[in-house]
Amino acid sequence: MAVFNAAFPILPGKEEAGRNFAAACMGERRRDFDALQNTSSVTRETWALQETPMGSFMVVWFEAPDIEKAFADLATTGNDFTNWFIDQVRELTGVDLSAPPEGALPEVLVDWTA
Repeated sequence: MAVFNAAFPILPGKEEAGRNFAAACMGERRRDFDALQNTSSVTRETWALQETPMGSFMVVWFEAPDIEKAFADLATTGNDFTNWFIDQVRELTGVDLSAPPEGALPEVLVDWTA
């Protein structure tokens, strides 16, 4: 199982919108969120809002057999939920999940399991 973790910058003043986005994914949009995770074979995902002196970040961690496939599934599914999800991330962070990243994925340095 591969893992992905990254800190996405939250645009100034968008912290509450980030909390609302997470709440929607775990609440009224949970069925669609679960379906996306199942399509991508994501087995676990966590989000944390980290406030720092340099601004706020959404720290995202997930595990899946194929990280690049999980991002490709999100970018190419094109249904109402994934379009909404991509728009929410873009509004909160400025990151466009529908476009390939300009650089490499974050380098995982430690992935320890008991």
